Amino acid sequence: MLRGLIKGDNAFVPTAALRVAVRNGVDVAALLVTEQGRVRGDADIVFDGAPAHPSGAVRLSAGEDGTVWLETGLTAVEEEITRVLVVASTEEGALRDVRGLSVEVFGPDGATVVGYEVTDAGGETAMVLAELYRRSGGWKFRAVGQGYVDGLTGLAVDHGVDVDEDPQEVLERIPTPATPPAPAEAPAQGLRLTRDQILDMTPEQIRALALAQKQARAEAPDQAPLTASSPPAPKPDPSAWTCGPVFKPRTVTGRDNDVITVKDLPHGPVMVELTLKGDGYTGLWPLDESNAKGRYLVSTTEKDFRGRVITSVPEHGRLRLRLEASGSWQVRILPLAEARRLSKDRLESWGPDVLLHTGGTADVTFHYKGDSNFIGHVYRLAGHTDPTTLPKPGGSVVSEIGARRETLPLPEGPLLVYLSAADGPWDARLKDVQPHSSGQDADGPAKLPAPRGALGWLRRARR
Repeated sequence: MLRGLIKGDNAFVPTAALRVAVRNGVDVAALLVTEQGRVRGDADIVFDGAPAHPSGAVRLSAGEDGTVWLETGLTAVEEEITRVLVVASTEEGALRDVRGLSVEVFGPDGATVVGYEVTDAGGETAMVLAELYRRSGGWKFRAVGQGYVDGLTGLAVDHGVDVDEDPQEVLERIPTPATPPAPAEAPAQGLRLTRDQILDMTPEQIRALALAQKQARAEAPDQAPLTASSPPAPKPDPSAWTCGPVFKPRTVTGRDNDVITVKDLPHGPVMVELTLKGDGYTGLWPLDESNAKGRYLVSTTEKDFRGRVITSVPEHGRLRLRLEASGSWQVRILPLAEARRLSKDRLESWGPDVLLHTGGTADVTFHYKGDSNFIGHVYRLAGHTDPTTLPKPGGSVVSEIGARRETLPLPEGPLLVYLSAADGPWDARLKDVQPHSSGQDADGPAKLPAPRGALGWLRRARR
């Protein structure tokens, strides 16, 4: 049995590129709904006939052993969409007859984030298994398990899908070309198209190709059927990883000493970017609920200081900072998703900073031009599933005083390099970067999908 949530439970998930596995042998769809719980149109239904949402936020692909995968890039979900519903249905029989009906969510590192096994399905033929929904600037997963005895028809109506017109009648009105729209020199049998080519086709063209497939099989039954060349179900993409909550950056400006309060932030680690025009002593501290200072974030006498540091927003969503400074300043609160990325190109910066590495093992070369401390720690994100905390640091990547050039080994990403002390300019670049272990495996060809839009899905809803 899959260990995870029970019906009704919920849990935070990383705001990242997640993979959702739905088992076992059921038809799967995703509905992207607004705050009113309704789709905006056919494009918000992702199923085997329309396997990619126009935003690119949700993609569907078939795996082995009856597993269907939903690739969900949560940072790409449009603001108007508040929930992504994971829907299962059967063409024959009831859901209680499906063994091992479950949903499992995987992070970018391939580790299980959360799961839910349906143990109480009855005579329903359609069910909202689970949902990913926005909460406090981040995302949560809920084990729903809401079944519909009237099948996809009831489920569709509940979520704003128009099922009044019989899709089969619509199909019959589509004219069928006498010949498929393939090049004349290309034989029907063995014809391979990319998934993108198929998604750009009209229903008439798809129907014509289906007829060509049928004819090819009749003429040469031992030959391979007409298929669509499908990209393999991608393994986790570490470059899409975002640690911590994602939200719209906030900006506060002022002059000299002040107490800074930023409200309605999501709970979890964030970046604080401080830019100062002035000299003298500059200090920055987080304040707790009793207004006591925490450990300093910035403590420097550098003129015109600038830099990024990490702090954590409390559960109540109100971040308070004590700033001691002489001169005008700007403070920006940023999600860790906006950390600067390490690459083979030289990255030039000044002061403390937060850097993201998503590739394989590599060496990083730092050239520090300041005359004080230069200290950096590594936070390995692989396997870390709590967006409200950072993993424990994996030790110092660098700890030096004064100008220095240093090359250091980095483990495989995703990971953060937090330069917590750097009163001066520096640059960094990667070298000898190895391929990430999350390579892509080849899958077999996919079946020719049904017509685009909700047409094929609604055909099932009429059953």
